[in-house]
This record gives sequence, structure tokens and C-alpha cells, in this order.
Amino acid sequence: MSSVVEHDDGAPRHPLDVVVVGSANADLVVQVERHPAPAPGETVLGSDLAVHPGGKGANQAVAAARLGARVALLGRVGADGHGRLLRESLERDGVDLGHLHDTPAASGIAMIAVGPQGDNSIIVAPGANARLTEGDVLNAAPLLRSAPVVSLQMEIPLPAVLAAARLARRAVLNLSPAVPVPDELLALCDPLVVNEHEATLLLGAPREPRKPREPREPDRQAKELLALGPRSVVITLGAEGAVVAEDGAVHTVPSPSVAAVDTTGAGDAFTGALAWRLAAGEPLVEAAAFAARVGAAAVRRAGAQDSYPTMAEVEDL
Repeated sequence: MSSVVEHDDGAPRHPLDVVVVGSANADLVVQVERHPAPAPGETVLGSDLAVHPGGKGANQAVAAARLGARVALLGRVGADGHGRLLRESLERDGVDLGHLHDTPAASGIAMIAVGPQGDNSIIVAPGANARLTEGDVLNAAPLLRSAPVVSLQMEIPLPAVLAAARLARRAVLNLSPAVPVPDELLALCDPLVVNEHEATLLLGAPREPRKPREPREPDRQAKELLALGPRSVVITLGAEGAVVAEDGAVHTVPSPSVAAVDTTGAGDAFTGALAWRLAAGEPLVEAAAFAARVGAAAVRRAGAQDSYPTMAEVEDL
């Protein structure tokens, strides 16, 4: 039975704050003393394998739910052990799984190497996530139309992302991984959320190492991304916070200083928190400032979802 109810005027209403349309992966994590050299061919030894629930969609859903948001996840998982792990984790945090479909394919996995400073390298095998269709999204149209915010990422097929953005009252798109997308999708983003690396790839600029003390250029990048068509832009800067661009203005948002243990999933914690605060009606700059605190809290523990803070933990930061 649908949980959608109606206003007196007949318009649909749903008791959710955020609907996340996205991926759910099992994170296969190994700690390494250093990452392999950029050129192929090198082998490094790592720690014992740890398996955690993850995936950008599931991460964002759990991050928002743990803070107190009412969240649903639309996606696909495999009918396998990893799929059961993902469902159990989401259920523990109260995420609505009425539109999380079982699929006759392996669940998605992410192979993650975490370095001594908490930095990571990630390879994703989409598995069941690649089976999420435009039809799945259209079947959930009442849910998507009624939620204040729909949160999206790019670990699922583009047609599903575009269909969800078209239905959303407000679409928050974390364009990660950074892949080419149509102008129509960019125009629906409010905001487009990327990190510095993704911003560079989207703008087609060459990647060059930044010298110590050399001024960053995220303000310029944010303006250039805004010119591509999104209604607003957020560039996350890790320990340095974020940059927000909207209505032609650029704002810098700081991040609390913390000792990083593992940055895996910190960007998803940021986006999930951002989506929730936007759903609550906060202005984008204020929502991004809160999200930066959540992202900082998340790097203090290992894992993705395992590291996500409660509201009490954010308030103590």
C-alpha cells in the first residue's frame, strides 16, 4: 500500500524529506601503507579485507536518516549476501526500502584502498545498480514528485538519473563519478555537487599538482560550472570546506579541523546532509555549512556508513 496521502486540494503529499535515487554497494576495504604507483604493474600488500555497506545512494540515504531525516531509497541490489547486508544496514537506520528492488544479478561492489592519511582509491563494479531503469523511476513518480528533495548520483544509468531529475521538485545531483551528461540534466540541478577533481574533469582543464600555499581556484571553477547551466553549484574541498555558487555570487564555507582516519564516503555524508537541510527549507549556504560539519565528523571513523554521525555528534563538533 502506498504511503502517499493527499492534501484537501487533491495534491499528493508524502511524509518523506528526501528520496535518494542511486546505488547500493558492498564496500570491500583494504588498508595500505601506500597506494600503488600511477603506472600499472605494481603490487602492494594490504590489511585483512573488511566488508562494509556502501554505495553513493545508500550512503547518502543513511547519512540523512541518521541525522533525523525521513528518507527512501530507490535502487536495485542483488539477491545475494551483499544484497542482504545492504538491506539490513538501511533498515537499521530507518530508510524506507519500498522501492529498493531485488535483481537477478550480483550486487554492486566497490574495491577501496585506504592510505595511511585516510585518503582512498576506489574502483566500482556496478552489478545490480546498472539494472536500474527509467521504468523503475517512472513507476515511483508519485514518491518523487511529493518529496521536497530528490538526491541523485552517477553510479546508476543516466536515463534513470535524468528521469528522476525531471520528476523532482528539487534535484540535488552529486555528479560522481564525473561523466558527460546532457545540458538538460545540468539545468535541473539545484545544486550540482562535485569535488575539485570532478570539477576539473567537467570543465576539461588539465590536472596539475598544486604547489604548497598556491591559491586554489575553486571560486573560478564554481562560476564556470554555474555557466554550464545548473541553478546552483557546490564544490567540496575536503578539509577546507566547500564553495557555493548561486545567483552569480560565490561563498566559501569552512570545515571544522579534525584528524582524518578514513575519507571514504565523506562526500556522501556531505551530500546527504545537504539534501536534508535543503528539504527543511534552509538556504543553500547554510545547508552547505551544516553539511561540511557532517562531512568532517564522518572522517573521524573508518568506513562509510559506519562513520556517519548522529545529530548529537555533529552538535558536539
